[in-house]
Amino acid sequence: MPKPVAAFDRIGEENAFAVLARAGALAAQGRSVINLGIGQPDFPTPPHIVEAAVKALRDGHHGYTPATGIPALREAVAADLLARTGAEALPDRITIVPGGKVTMFTAILMLGEPGVDILYPDPGFPIYRSMIEFTGATPVPIPIREENDFAFSAAEALALMTDRTRLVIVNSPANPTGGVTPRSEIDAFVAGLSRFPEAAILSDEIYSRILYGGAEHVSLMSYPEIADRLILLDGWSKTYAMTGWRLGYAVWPESLIDAARKLAVNAWSCVNAPTQHAGLAALTGPQDAVDEMVSAFERRRTLVVDGLNALPGVSCRMPGGAFYAFPSIRESGWKAKALATRLLEETGVALIGGPDFGTLGEGYIRVSYAASEAEITEALGRIETFLSRSPT
Repeated sequence: MPKPVAAFDRIGEENAFAVLARAGALAAQGRSVINLGIGQPDFPTPPHIVEAAVKALRDGHHGYTPATGIPALREAVAADLLARTGAEALPDRITIVPGGKVTMFTAILMLGEPGVDILYPDPGFPIYRSMIEFTGATPVPIPIREENDFAFSAAEALALMTDRTRLVIVNSPANPTGGVTPRSEIDAFVAGLSRFPEAAILSDEIYSRILYGGAEHVSLMSYPEIADRLILLDGWSKTYAMTGWRLGYAVWPESLIDAARKLAVNAWSCVNAPTQHAGLAALTGPQDAVDEMVSAFERRRTLVVDGLNALPGVSCRMPGGAFYAFPSIRESGWKAKALATRLLEETGVALIGGPDFGTLGEGYIRVSYAASEAEITEALGRIETFLSRSPT
């Protein structure tokens, strides 16, 4: 019986998809399920984007494209980055990829190997650690702390770096916490990187346009002193409600762009052509739907945080971005994954236990407020009833 090579024993998963599958199975049984677990907007893709894909199909865009993406789309990405960050990105350093996750996969695959360290946020997106371990590199968690409003700490990250550090992953606004790292921390981090000239940086900015209350997104693209070792991850999934379209992009330094192109040729050839035309329409067309979606998320953020703070044994900080709350349940007496499991099975509310995002996630759960206000209110009521009646 064939078996995968030993490296596959080290590869992990993203439990949000397991929770999504279980929630779907319960719903198929006729159960009432409210999914506050999966990280995707509950809004439809804006109509003009959908129509651009349909038109591309009707116009005959049915074949292969360049492995790095159609030129018009890469130029539009460069123009958008210049407008939003003030940084000039060369279109020939941009790759269009099938979803944002592909950029972290390829970057870690390029740079990870036994004998090197890769730093990543904890709690953070679970695929970071999964891919680091797959390559044989040593995963080094950067603590993301509630007392710091879940912002990245430059001092803590820099203190963990050594001559073995090959890559540092940063994420703001952050999944799963909603934390937004202020400019002062980014400035300090970039300044400190001068001591480690061989370390690359992967900046995951997929939530860059989902911000609240005047929070500022500071892109690492805006620091020319690290341009020769910065990998930028961004895309369309969250901003334009296009998770199922599988469309993202990366900006690569000159030293890595050819490796990125070769990986594309070997792994997926190119992103499907109609989706690329949809992405072009998203960047160059009206942005009203994005603004409306973020406004709706902001209202839901208040509803979620106020509701969580009213629950027994639960406390929650106000997230500055993304569409997640990361409440502490330490005072409830529950372990996070046990609580998430019981809530799904007994109340039909799907959440993600904090340990699925790292060892420092224990004592927390992730709540996605990419759901209607009515669903959020109902879910909070079910959780309150459960916590009031069920012993730990």
